[in-house]
Amino acid sequence: MNEPIRIFIGYDRRIPVAFQTLVHSITARATAPVTFCPISLTNLGSLYTRDVNPLQSTEFSFSRFFTPYLSNYEGWSIFMDNDIIAVDDIAKLWALRDDKYAAMVCKHEHDPGEAEKFMHATQTRYEKKNWSSVILFNNAKCKALTPDYVNTATGLQLHQFKWLENDNLIGSLPLEWNTLVDYNHFKNPSMLHYTEGGPFYPDYKDCGYSEEWFREYAAANNCKEADVFQLTTTAKKKLQREG
Repeated sequence: MNEPIRIFIGYDRRIPVAFQTLVHSITARATAPVTFCPISLTNLGSLYTRDVNPLQSTEFSFSRFFTPYLSNYEGWSIFMDNDIIAVDDIAKLWALRDDKYAAMVCKHEHDPGEAEKFMHATQTRYEKKNWSSVILFNNAKCKALTPDYVNTATGLQLHQFKWLENDNLIGSLPLEWNTLVDYNHFKNPSMLHYTEGGPFYPDYKDCGYSEEWFREYAAANNCKEADVFQLTTTAKKKLQREG
């Protein structure tokens, strides 16, 4: 049997429910073995030395680029943000790997109009925005992403793939594999990305494809959708008390 599909997911301690729901949505549809590794700052420990950037909206804004290092610069790995659910078989995405590229992404032309997104985070605009939210890494060709580089490079150097010699090393994936909810409108999306704010935040409980997310959550936890609203509201109140 071939090695499992290696999937690295950004982990934010404020919303573990997003990670857990994403993992279930992939596992339930995968027709090949998969392994999951949360990229958590707690787990990285002293490997991650960056200071908090006021523009980063998640804890994994920069740590995602440790994926090739954590893969020993061998084979292929997938990285994806946590605010996503799969609605198709991840093996189909895995089958799109092309060894002539160092990285493969959905090349969105995403220019959001809003100034804020979830939890009042600043909505930044830059070239190649959201390209790094789902990446197929050809790890042996990503050796420039050393821990030292990831810890010292600017956000734009990382997210605009300046660590590659040129953009010809970036392959294209069908945009359906990183469907930006409420921006993209595809007939058959493969993965839904709640980039502005997911239904796990009470303020976004009625966003596009919210029913699909609640359905995945309920299936993952064997509970009713009504319970999800209560859980997210309770979690938000807890966060407000703590901080």
